[in-house]
Amino acid sequence: MNEKIYNIPLFKVHMPESVLKPLNEVLMSGFIGQGPKVEEFEKKIGDFIGNPNVLTVNSGTSAIQLAYRLAGVGIGDEVITTPMTNIATNVPIIAAGGKIKWADIDSETGSLSPDSVKKKISKKTKAIMAMQWGGYPPNMDEIHEIAQDFGIKVIEDAAQGFGAEYKNRKTGSYSDFTIFSFQAIKHITTGDGGALICRNREDYDRGKLLRWFGIDRDEKGRKDFRCEKDIKEWGYKFHMNDICATIGINQMKYIEGILRKTRANAKRFDNELEGVELLNYANDRKSAYWLYTIKVPDLDLFFSKMKEKGITVSQVHARNDKHTMFNEFQEKLPGVDKFVDGMVCIPVGWWLSDDDLNHIIRSINELS
Repeated sequence: MNEKIYNIPLFKVHMPESVLKPLNEVLMSGFIGQGPKVEEFEKKIGDFIGNPNVLTVNSGTSAIQLAYRLAGVGIGDEVITTPMTNIATNVPIIAAGGKIKWADIDSETGSLSPDSVKKKISKKTKAIMAMQWGGYPPNMDEIHEIAQDFGIKVIEDAAQGFGAEYKNRKTGSYSDFTIFSFQAIKHITTGDGGALICRNREDYDRGKLLRWFGIDRDEKGRKDFRCEKDIKEWGYKFHMNDICATIGINQMKYIEGILRKTRANAKRFDNELEGVELLNYANDRKSAYWLYTIKVPDLDLFFSKMKEKGITVSQVHARNDKHTMFNEFQEKLPGVDKFVDGMVCIPVGWWLSDDDLNHIIRSINELS
């Protein structure tokens, strides 16, 4: 009997056929810009996370850039951040004229180390960027305490963590700013898009203006609905449109099931993988498991064997501090050094069948 040939992807676009009818209706409606579907999608996100201050935008990167603006990051200001992330987390700091202060990470989780953050605080610090590696929240209590002590803002990059929880509260309900990404291969997608969540209404109201050039699109009593009145502060063209929002509205029907499946898959790996080092997650939070990260003794052998077995694996993100564009911000980061040594991510998503899971577990265990 011939052995089954596997082709298991690390990521897969979630796009149910139920999207097609409502999407077609919007496409043919004559109104495809930012409109009622955007508002409906924002309401669904707000209900899901427990915070109504939701601003959808055209990408997670735009959400990050807008968050830095609202947090007051400007020329010469410092942001404490992690290099273990997509470069989209950190490039907007440079775009704003700010300076990066790399904090170290917990080598057992990949998340930001509060102890390291505290050591990097200076008079120029404007914000702490708390990125969720793979959808796992760092110790937000300690990070918030540090921020409050020094009067600075906390931005949570949850591009990988839609649906993650910290002490029974969903991400997006507790930090000054939280960003989500709805890019193609995230848990849910809008084709491309993102959202900025604000803790207070004042930031939300300002962000709502800034995401569309600073124009007040809700202003009452205008004689000419097309012609804007006085714009008090310059902004961006970051808004979402009704096409993307319609996809997002339909996707929200599936998010709970997606989270249940990724967490169940991760649990199987926790219980059944052998010969590899697992990350050490705390019981007071729930990862969204966009990534499932392990550490292996021989990366080259692991990549070779997984390719042979038809299993796509990757380190996903290179540590940002080694890129030439960040040369001026070099720091010693022993936690990052330890984390990246042998680190690799394996498929954990909603698309995995029981047979796929068995094959992944069997293939990894054969190497031990």
